[in-house]
Amino acid sequence: MRNLRIAHTGLAGPKPQSKVSRPGASAAIVKPKEVLRRNTIMLGDCIESLRAMPPESVDLVFADPPYNLQLEGQLSRPDQSVVDAVDDDWDKFASFADYDRFTRDWLAAARRVMKPDATLFVIGSYHNIFRVGATLQDLGFWILNDIVWLKANPMPNFRGRRFTNAHETLIWASKSPEAKRYTFNYEALKAGNEDSQMRSDWLFPLCTGRERLKNEDGRKVHPTQKPEALLARVILSATHPGDVVLDPFFGTGTTGAVAKRLGRDFVGLERDPGYAAAAQARIDAVEPLPAEAISPTPAKRSEPRIPFALLIEAGMISAGATLTDAAGRRPVVVRPDGAVALGAIIGSIHKIGALAQGLPACNGWTFWHIEQDGQRQPIDVLRSDFRAGTRDMQAAQAA
Repeated sequence: MRNLRIAHTGLAGPKPQSKVSRPGASAAIVKPKEVLRRNTIMLGDCIESLRAMPPESVDLVFADPPYNLQLEGQLSRPDQSVVDAVDDDWDKFASFADYDRFTRDWLAAARRVMKPDATLFVIGSYHNIFRVGATLQDLGFWILNDIVWLKANPMPNFRGRRFTNAHETLIWASKSPEAKRYTFNYEALKAGNEDSQMRSDWLFPLCTGRERLKNEDGRKVHPTQKPEALLARVILSATHPGDVVLDPFFGTGTTGAVAKRLGRDFVGLERDPGYAAAAQARIDAVEPLPAEAISPTPAKRSEPRIPFALLIEAGMISAGATLTDAAGRRPVVVRPDGAVALGAIIGSIHKIGALAQGLPACNGWTFWHIEQDGQRQPIDVLRSDFRAGTRDMQAAQAA
């Protein structure tokens, strides 16, 4: 990965212009397409920085914008100690209208630099996330999920006048309703979640301990530093190694640190030089994981289709063999043509599986089981073995 650098807003050097002419048209002056500078922290206003970036150049946007918390005065604990809350100028707006204009401007600018199938995660609290969501829809984004970050160690409500704020909300959206080929690493997330679908409620603690950046006085460098585990799940769910992750509100660089560790590239936009310097020092210390640790998990949809008849032809299942459900209560007979027979009814493993259960559809690969060596196993195991054998044969032929 290339060395990181902090750059001021805009692309390096002047943009040369060239004249081109087309038949039937007068000469026109056009600019050559800009090249995205990866693994760079761009110092300056985020909207200006976004407008300086080449269009359709990033694969994922993770945005942690100002929440517009509307804090009035100092917040104290019952023992009168002061809470280190968010009271920075960057989180203050004169009105909801001002905040809405800011939100519309940065979202529109971010949408311009997203590739057609890129997606965007934006995180917020009840103070702002509903306004952000409405603006997303107004601009043409298509909301895919809202995700709840459940905080394992939330800050208590010291005044005892409200429920403890124990979560934040992430909105995950594609660039448009037409973006159907966006990245979602379903199999990888499922494999890491005990072979269960990943849910939209994510439990992570707040950023604490050695992960929390502190200054020489022992104070937090940034009041809203996000935990790396949260960013890791975001990046692993919606990108591939080598993809570009954009963070328009870079802060202390959690997005960049996690992206580098996971073999992704990043672009960070940050207007505060102190935050940018802390982010660069943090990212410089990160060691990327080895390639074998971050290689993509194969998606079942991308694997070659294996008809059931192929297993019969390969001798992995014999014609005349009996398949049953997992409990061994519904037997069917395997036919040499790849169909199965439930009494006098003949059909595919999927059709007969659905019929046996009284359901409109069924995945016959996981419903039907075969007994081998005294153990009952789904026929999908045999299909996986067939695929593995095919891959080994192809590898041997290539060698």
